[in-house]
Amino acid sequence: MSPLTETLARRAVERAVTDRQAEYAHEMQRIVEATYDLIERTGSLDPSLRDILAHTGLSTQAFYRLFRSKDELLLVLLDEGRRRLVDYLAGRMAAAGSPADRVRAWVEGVLAQASTARAAERTRPFLANEDRLSELFPEEQRESVDLLVDLLVVPLTEASPTGAPVDGPRRDAEAVYRLVFGLLHAHLIQRSRPTPETVEHTVRFCLQGAGLDGATEAR
Repeated sequence: MSPLTETLARRAVERAVTDRQAEYAHEMQRIVEATYDLIERTGSLDPSLRDILAHTGLSTQAFYRLFRSKDELLLVLLDEGRRRLVDYLAGRMAAAGSPADRVRAWVEGVLAQASTARAAERTRPFLANEDRLSELFPEEQRESVDLLVDLLVVPLTEASPTGAPVDGPRRDAEAVYRLVFGLLHAHLIQRSRPTPETVEHTVRFCLQGAGLDGATEAR
Protein backbone atom coordinates (compact mmCIF):
# COMPACT_ATOMS: atom_id res chain seq x y z
CA MET A 1 0.00 0.00 0.00
CA SER A 2 1.40 3.37 -1.01
CA PRO A 3 1.86 6.19 1.52
CA LEU A 4 -0.89 8.18 -0.21
CA THR A 5 -3.30 5.23 0.00
CA GLU A 6 -2.49 4.79 3.67
CA THR A 7 -3.09 8.49 4.30
CA LEU A 8 -6.44 8.48 2.50
CA ALA A 9 -7.49 5.32 4.30
CA ARG A 10 -6.60 6.85 7.66
CA ARG A 11 -8.56 9.98 6.82
CA ALA A 12 -11.58 7.88 5.84
CA VAL A 13 -11.45 6.06 9.19
CA GLU A 14 -11.09 9.35 11.06
CA ARG A 15 -14.11 10.79 9.24
CA ALA A 16 -16.16 7.71 10.03
CA VAL A 17 -15.19 7.87 13.70
CA THR A 18 -15.99 11.58 13.84
CA ASP A 19 -19.38 11.02 12.22
CA ARG A 20 -20.16 8.19 14.63
CA GLN A 21 -19.12 10.29 17.62
CA ALA A 22 -21.39 13.11 16.47
CA GLU A 23 -24.27 10.66 16.07
CA TYR A 24 -23.71 9.23 19.56
CA ALA A 25 -23.42 12.71 21.07
CA HIS A 26 -26.74 13.67 19.47
CA GLU A 27 -28.45 10.53 20.79
CA MET A 28 -26.96 11.09 24.25
CA GLN A 29 -28.24 14.65 24.33
CA ARG A 30 -31.69 13.40 23.29
CA ILE A 31 -31.71 11.02 26.25
CA VAL A 32 -30.46 13.68 28.65
CA GLU A 33 -33.06 16.25 27.64
CA ALA A 34 -35.85 13.67 27.54
CA THR A 35 -34.98 12.49 31.04
CA TYR A 36 -34.96 16.08 32.29
CA ASP A 37 -38.40 16.59 30.74
CA LEU A 38 -39.70 13.31 32.19
CA ILE A 39 -38.51 14.15 35.69
CA GLU A 40 -39.91 17.66 35.50
CA ARG A 41 -43.27 16.41 34.23
CA THR A 42 -43.72 13.49 36.63
CA GLY A 43 -41.75 14.64 39.68
CA SER A 44 -40.22 11.15 39.91
CA LEU A 45 -37.01 10.83 41.95
CA ASP A 46 -36.04 7.66 40.12
CA PRO A 47 -37.63 7.33 36.65
CA SER A 48 -37.60 3.83 35.20
CA LEU A 49 -35.48 2.98 32.18
CA ARG A 50 -38.65 1.88 30.38
CA ASP A 51 -40.19 5.34 30.87
CA ILE A 52 -36.98 7.05 29.77
CA LEU A 53 -36.79 5.01 26.58
CA ALA A 54 -40.47 5.54 25.86
CA HIS A 55 -39.97 9.27 26.23
CA THR A 56 -36.93 9.31 23.93
CA GLY A 57 -38.17 6.84 21.35
CA LEU A 58 -34.81 5.03 21.47
CA SER A 59 -34.30 1.30 21.86
CA THR A 60 -32.72 -0.49 24.79
CA GLN A 61 -29.81 -1.38 22.50
CA ALA A 62 -29.28 2.29 21.63
CA PHE A 63 -29.32 3.22 25.33
CA TYR A 64 -26.71 0.64 26.32
CA ARG A 65 -24.52 1.71 23.43
CA LEU A 66 -24.20 5.05 25.23
CA PHE A 67 -24.57 4.23 28.92
CA ARG A 68 -23.56 1.20 30.94
CA SER A 69 -26.49 1.68 33.32
CA LYS A 70 -29.26 4.06 34.31
CA ASP A 71 -27.02 5.24 37.16
CA GLU A 72 -24.45 6.35 34.61
CA LEU A 73 -27.17 8.39 32.89
CA LEU A 74 -28.10 9.98 36.21
CA LEU A 75 -24.42 10.78 36.76
CA VAL A 76 -24.30 12.58 33.40
CA LEU A 77 -27.44 14.54 34.26
CA LEU A 78 -26.11 15.44 37.70
CA ASP A 79 -22.82 16.60 36.19
CA GLU A 80 -24.58 18.62 33.49
CA GLY A 81 -26.85 20.19 36.08
CA ARG A 82 -23.86 21.18 38.17
CA ARG A 83 -22.09 22.69 35.18
CA ARG A 84 -25.16 24.76 34.37
CA LEU A 85 -25.24 25.86 38.00
CA VAL A 86 -21.54 26.75 37.83
CA ASP A 87 -22.22 29.04 34.86
CA TYR A 88 -25.14 30.63 36.67
CA LEU A 89 -23.15 31.17 39.88
CA ALA A 90 -20.12 32.48 38.01
CA GLY A 91 -22.35 35.11 36.39
CA ARG A 92 -23.77 36.18 39.75
CA MET A 93 -20.32 36.33 41.33
CA ALA A 94 -18.87 38.34 38.44
CA ALA A 95 -21.44 41.06 39.14
CA ALA A 96 -20.43 41.23 42.83
CA GLY A 97 -17.58 43.33 44.12
CA SER A 98 -15.77 42.22 47.28
CA PRO A 99 -14.80 38.63 48.14
CA ALA A 100 -17.55 38.60 50.78
CA ASP A 101 -20.15 39.75 48.25
CA ARG A 102 -19.06 37.01 45.85
CA VAL A 103 -19.44 34.38 48.58
CA ARG A 104 -22.88 35.82 49.31
CA ALA A 105 -23.78 35.60 45.62
CA TRP A 106 -22.70 31.93 45.58
CA VAL A 107 -24.73 30.97 48.65
CA GLU A 108 -27.84 32.85 47.53
CA GLY A 109 -27.53 31.42 44.02
CA VAL A 110 -27.35 27.84 45.26
CA LEU A 111 -30.35 28.22 47.58
CA ALA A 112 -32.30 29.87 44.76
CA GLN A 113 -32.45 26.39 43.19
CA ALA A 114 -35.05 25.48 45.82
CA SER A 115 -36.98 28.72 45.33
CA THR A 116 -37.57 28.37 41.59
CA ALA A 117 -40.10 25.67 40.72
CA ARG A 118 -38.49 24.52 37.46
CA ALA A 119 -34.98 24.45 38.92
CA ALA A 120 -36.23 22.52 41.95
CA GLU A 121 -37.98 19.88 39.83
CA ARG A 122 -34.85 19.34 37.73
CA THR A 123 -32.45 19.29 40.68
CA ARG A 124 -34.38 17.20 43.23
CA PRO A 125 -33.86 13.70 41.75
CA PHE A 126 -30.11 14.06 41.37
CA LEU A 127 -29.48 15.27 44.89
CA ALA A 128 -31.71 12.43 46.11
CA ASN A 129 -29.48 9.93 44.28
CA GLU A 130 -26.19 11.72 45.01
CA ASP A 131 -24.97 9.37 47.76
CA ARG A 132 -25.46 6.28 45.61
CA LEU A 133 -23.79 7.91 42.62
CA SER A 134 -20.86 9.01 44.81
CA GLU A 135 -20.27 5.37 45.78
CA LEU A 136 -20.48 4.14 42.20
CA PHE A 137 -18.54 6.97 40.53
CA PRO A 138 -16.35 8.59 43.21
CA GLU A 139 -13.81 10.17 40.86
CA GLU A 140 -16.39 11.62 38.49
CA GLN A 141 -18.42 12.94 41.40
CA ARG A 142 -15.38 14.59 42.96
CA GLU A 143 -14.50 16.33 39.70
CA SER A 144 -18.06 17.58 39.36
CA VAL A 145 -18.22 18.91 42.93
CA ASP A 146 -14.82 20.58 42.53
CA LEU A 147 -16.27 22.85 39.85
CA LEU A 148 -18.58 24.39 42.44
CA VAL A 149 -16.02 24.47 45.24
CA ASP A 150 -13.44 26.13 42.99
CA LEU A 151 -15.74 29.11 42.52
CA LEU A 152 -15.54 29.79 46.25
CA VAL A 153 -11.81 29.20 46.59
CA VAL A 154 -10.92 32.33 44.57
CA PRO A 155 -12.67 34.96 46.74
CA LEU A 156 -11.75 33.13 49.94
CA THR A 157 -8.11 33.10 48.87
CA GLU A 158 -8.23 36.82 48.09
CA ALA A 159 -9.60 37.52 51.57
CA SER A 160 -7.25 35.13 53.36
CA PRO A 161 -5.01 36.96 55.87
CA THR A 162 -1.25 36.87 55.59
CA GLY A 163 0.18 33.83 57.31
CA ALA A 164 -3.01 31.79 57.07
CA PRO A 165 -2.69 28.08 56.18
CA VAL A 166 -2.24 27.54 52.45
CA ASP A 167 -5.09 25.06 52.31
CA GLY A 168 -7.35 27.23 54.48
CA PRO A 169 -9.45 28.72 51.64
CA ARG A 170 -9.99 25.29 50.13
CA ARG A 171 -11.11 23.80 53.42
CA ASP A 172 -13.41 26.77 54.05
CA ALA A 173 -14.88 26.45 50.54
CA GLU A 174 -15.59 22.74 51.04
CA ALA A 175 -17.23 23.45 54.41
CA VAL A 176 -19.46 26.11 52.84
CA TYR A 177 -20.33 23.71 50.01
CA ARG A 178 -21.35 20.94 52.40
CA LEU A 179 -23.45 23.27 54.56
CA VAL A 180 -25.28 25.05 51.76
CA PHE A 181 -25.90 21.96 49.64
CA GLY A 182 -27.07 20.09 52.73
CA LEU A 183 -29.66 22.80 53.27
CA LEU A 184 -30.59 22.78 49.57
CA HIS A 185 -30.98 18.98 49.69
CA ALA A 186 -33.35 19.19 52.68
CA HIS A 187 -35.57 21.81 51.05
CA LEU A 188 -35.73 19.97 47.73
CA ILE A 189 -36.68 16.65 49.31
CA GLN A 190 -39.29 18.34 51.53
CA ARG A 191 -40.51 20.40 48.56
CA SER A 192 -40.14 23.57 50.58
CA ARG A 193 -38.50 26.92 49.93
CA PRO A 194 -35.94 28.59 52.21
CA THR A 195 -37.27 31.81 53.68
CA PRO A 196 -35.34 35.07 53.18
CA GLU A 197 -34.45 34.88 56.89
CA THR A 198 -33.02 31.37 56.44
CA VAL A 199 -31.00 32.44 53.40
CA GLU A 200 -29.63 35.49 55.23
CA HIS A 201 -28.76 33.47 58.32
CA THR A 202 -26.94 30.92 56.16
CA VAL A 203 -25.02 33.64 54.34
CA ARG A 204 -23.97 35.26 57.61
CA PHE A 205 -22.97 31.92 59.11
CA CYS A 206 -20.78 31.09 56.10
CA LEU A 207 -19.18 34.53 56.10
CA GLN A 208 -18.47 34.34 59.79
CA GLY A 209 -16.98 30.88 59.47
CA ALA A 210 -14.72 32.11 56.68
CA GLY A 211 -13.71 35.21 58.65
CA LEU A 212 -15.63 37.55 56.34
CA ASP A 213 -18.48 38.57 58.65
CA GLY A 214 -19.27 42.26 58.51
CA ALA A 215 -17.63 42.60 55.09
CA THR A 216 -20.90 42.63 53.16
CA GLU A 217 -24.26 44.27 53.56
CA ALA A 218 -27.53 42.33 53.63
CA ARG A 219 -29.65 42.88 50.55
